[in-house]
Amino acid sequence: MRKLILSALAATLVASPLAVSAAEAAPLQQRQTTLVRDDGRGHTVVTQRTVSQAQHRGNWRKGERFDRRYASNYRQIDYRQYRGRHLYAPPRGYQWVQSGNDAVLIAVTSGLIGAVLSGALR
Repeated sequence: MRKLILSALAATLVASPLAVSAAEAAPLQQRQTTLVRDDGRGHTVVTQRTVSQAQHRGNWRKGERFDRRYASNYRQIDYRQYRGRHLYAPPRGYQWVQSGNDAVLIAVTSGLIGAVLSGALR
């Protein structure tokens, strides 16, 4: 009986790193987004949902957290070069970035999306 318990304990110790590595790989395929918005009556509404990487690619929404790992063709934009395409000077603490053909206004410190101009950088 003692040998059985010791062998089961040894098997558990050997298999535990494999289980941990599989658990660490799972968040790369799915992530949880938090949408914060005002409902117009002075209340803040917080919505959380799980989004897979394939669903999120190119579908940025105001209030979501911007993650540059999911942005295609990511780079910072100088708004002065794109004034004819409705880009305006970003407010203090914000910057324009490119994700594919979209211009996304993000908060520098928190990463929340302030505005999305779809197809502005074609």
